[in-house]
Amino acid sequence: MDISEKWNDVDFYFSNKIGSSDPIMDSILKANTEADLPAIDVSANQGKLLYLLAKLKGVKNILEIGTLGGYSSVWLARALPEDGHLTTLEFDPKHAKVARENIKKAGLENKIEVIVGAALDSLHMLEEKAVSKFDFIFIDADKPNNPNYVKWALKLANPGAVIIVDNVVRSGKIIDSESEDLGVQGTRQLFDLLSKESRIDSTAIQTVGSKGYDGFVLGIVKE
Repeated sequence: MDISEKWNDVDFYFSNKIGSSDPIMDSILKANTEADLPAIDVSANQGKLLYLLAKLKGVKNILEIGTLGGYSSVWLARALPEDGHLTTLEFDPKHAKVARENIKKAGLENKIEVIVGAALDSLHMLEEKAVSKFDFIFIDADKPNNPNYVKWALKLANPGAVIIVDNVVRSGKIIDSESEDLGVQGTRQLFDLLSKESRIDSTAIQTVGSKGYDGFVLGIVKE
């Protein structure tokens, strides 16, 4: 058996055994496929991890940069209390439309706001509106802008907030300083930023599973 097939099988085993998947989440993935959205959602186990991290933190206000079809948005919003709120930013109007339908299907339309437009413009708008700062920020959007998104996350985060940046391993290409891949370049710039940024304490974790070989940054904004 190919090692990547084993990763898939183990992910499937975990999901079935400890409830990382359910009919609503499965229906969201099905709707995303039918709408021809790219299959780049987090895996079921990764979605459950986001939920658990947000639950552990006791968050009330979440920011997500990169909505796609709303799969991770729903996982995160499930961790919110009754008066909690999630703001998610999506560039593509088609993706946002599918996400809103999925969010409504999950019964979370009162907790999740989808904002359409370039994320950097939307982040500036959130700052101008002086919205409540965020307890948890999940970044999973265009990778060349990773350092810019983290800079904004630090502006909009409460002290003690959790910041997660997804897809930072780039199948191992992250160590290639000569890479011409803009996603690799942007993510390397992210690590350069984190190595010098005194306002956040962070680490990076490599992962394998149904989404292949990847990883994420986990950081906590200092008090």
